[in-house]
Amino acid sequence: MSTFVQQPRRLALPAVLAGGIAIGFSPIFVRLSELGPVATGFYRMFLALPLLWLWMRLETRRAAGKRPVEWLAVALPGALFAGDILFWHWSITYTTVANATLLANFAPVVVTLGAWLFLRERITAMFLLGMALAMGGAALLVNASVALGSRYVLGDMLGLITACFFGSYVIAVARVRDRMAASTLMLYSSAVTALLLLVATVISGENLLPASASGWSVLVALAWVSQATGQGLIAYALGHLPASFSALAILIEPLTAAILGWAWLGEALSVLQAIGGGIVLAGIIVARRASPSP
Repeated sequence: MSTFVQQPRRLALPAVLAGGIAIGFSPIFVRLSELGPVATGFYRMFLALPLLWLWMRLETRRAAGKRPVEWLAVALPGALFAGDILFWHWSITYTTVANATLLANFAPVVVTLGAWLFLRERITAMFLLGMALAMGGAALLVNASVALGSRYVLGDMLGLITACFFGSYVIAVARVRDRMAASTLMLYSSAVTALLLLVATVISGENLLPASASGWSVLVALAWVSQATGQGLIAYALGHLPASFSALAILIEPLTAAILGWAWLGEALSVLQAIGGGIVLAGIIVARRASPSP
C-alpha cells in the first residue's frame, strides 16, 4: 500500500466537512472582490500557490522518498477546475443565481456515476437515498424556485456543464490520490488552473489589479481559505473516503454560504432555507452510514 494511503484516515471525514465549510466562504469573497469574476478566479489560484508550496515542502520532508511529478495526472484536474470556475461564472451571467447554484449542485450525481464506472465504488440504495435527501435540501437551501423561459436556457445549460466539470475534477483527483500526496497534487494542478484563468482573464479584458489594499486582502482570503485550505482538505480526504460520499459531503458548502450571507451580509435566511440546511445534514448522515468507514 502506498505511503500516502497510510496517513491517518480518521481525519478524512472531518477534513472533507471542514473543506466544504471553507469553500462556503468563496461566494462571500467573490461578492466582495473589486475585480471581475474570471480575474478573481485567477487570483484565487495564483495567491494560493505559496501556501500550497509550503505544505508540499513540509509533507515531502516527512515522506520516505521524493516521487517525480506526473504532469498529466496534475494537468487534468487543473484544467477541469479551470472549466468549473469559468462555466460557473458564465452561468450566473446568463441565468438566475438560484438556477445556477441548483444546477451546479448536481455534481454529486456526476461523481457517483463516475465513481461507479471508473473507481469501482459500490453504490447502495441507502447511499442514493442520502444523496436524494442532501440534494433536495440543497435546492431548498439556495431558495431555487425554477425560473422558466428561453432567456435562461443557455445559463441553465452552463450550470449543468459546471456540475460536469466539478464532478469530473473530483474523479480525477480521487484517481491519483493513492499514489500522490494531496499537497503535490494541489500545488501543480492549481498552477495549471491559474495559468488557464490568466489567459481567460486577458481574453475577457477584465482588470487585473485591485484598486485598494482591501481588494487585495479579499483575494488573499479567497486564495488561502477557500482554495488552499478548502480544496486542500478535500483533496486530502479523497485519498481516504469514497469519491461519491466526498462530493455529497461538499454540499455543506451552500449551507455555510447561506449562514455567512445571513451573518455577514445581512441576507435573510428563510424558514424553508433553514429546513433545507437540516435536510442536507440528514442526507449526509444517511449517506455516511451507507459508505465504508475510513
